[in-house]
Amino acid sequence: MSPDFAIVAVAVVTALAAALPGAVLVLRRLALVSDAISHAILPGIVLAFFLTRDLNSPWLLLAAAATGLLTVVLIETVSRSGLVGEDAAIGLVFSALFSLGVILVSKGAAGVHLDTDAVLLGQLALVPFDELVVGGVNLGPRALWSMGIILLANGAVVVFAYKELKLAIVDSGQAKLLGLSPTLVHYVAMALVSVTAVGAFQAVGSILVVALMVAPPATAYLVARRFSSMLLASAGFAVTAALAGVAVAFAFDVSIAGAMATAAGVQFVGVFLLTPRGGLLAQMRRRQRQRLEFAARMLVVHLAHHEGRPEAEVENRPEALHRHLKWSSHFVQRVVRHASVHGLARNAEGLLELTEAGRHLAHQLIAEGPPRPRR
Repeated sequence: MSPDFAIVAVAVVTALAAALPGAVLVLRRLALVSDAISHAILPGIVLAFFLTRDLNSPWLLLAAAATGLLTVVLIETVSRSGLVGEDAAIGLVFSALFSLGVILVSKGAAGVHLDTDAVLLGQLALVPFDELVVGGVNLGPRALWSMGIILLANGAVVVFAYKELKLAIVDSGQAKLLGLSPTLVHYVAMALVSVTAVGAFQAVGSILVVALMVAPPATAYLVARRFSSMLLASAGFAVTAALAGVAVAFAFDVSIAGAMATAAGVQFVGVFLLTPRGGLLAQMRRRQRQRLEFAARMLVVHLAHHEGRPEAEVENRPEALHRHLKWSSHFVQRVVRHASVHGLARNAEGLLELTEAGRHLAHQLIAEGPPRPRR
């Protein structure tokens, strides 16, 4: 396996493994918990290292998962007290546990190589050189095996507990009535988040794993309408972000993990702006269309009030609308064009006249009167 292919494979597998539990977090509005867990697992990793003295020991994964569950329990305990909000509880718990981990590292693991690059950005470029050798047989990058196993575990939970996850997310009350335990489902999901975070620690760093866990599912949330389609879209966005990030990193010699997270962010911004059904630009166009429709209704009522009267020669001209309706000249042109296109009014040599459809709409609006405020 070539080093470049190994990097691409680890990047794709890591992004996929992070996206699956991330979809559950996004749907349950717990995206910040991924950030908390990615920091709070540090003391669990350090304590497990004290016992094993092996950074590649599977006990580190188990200790990280246990610490992640402890983090969730502490956050829920503090937030349910009602004394502080959930956001404050997240900040208090993860900062306390992360600080404890830093103290443990400084006191008991000072000789362990744990620099800023490893924590923040990971060492994805070095994973081809950390190979798994069993019985003298080279099985390839160790990170590919560890993240591959985590991906299979995450996928297995999603497949075999799909109905339970979906029901716990959509309607926890009904899940309880059917004998399911939303709390158990919640803790299983948090355990997956914890294991994925520590597994991705060496590949993309404890900070950027949050981007891979949140950005692809958040992007999928903008376009998907079902849990199954969101899972598939999350996986698709994760793979494309990983491939695009690696390509950019190779082309411009920049951080691979940073490029992957940036690609995931660019994806989100693009979908956020351009998605046809709910994107920002679509919303802006819809608001502009609604504003024009409302202004056209005001126009036909104004024309109907003066129609057939002597002042109509003055009041029903486009230049008079600026004075009476407080519209800018540009907006007057847009409203007149909109009313003309929709067959409500026509411009007869500078004088605006109602069509039959416009006259009918005006009479209907006048009969209904102004909308009443809701009580």
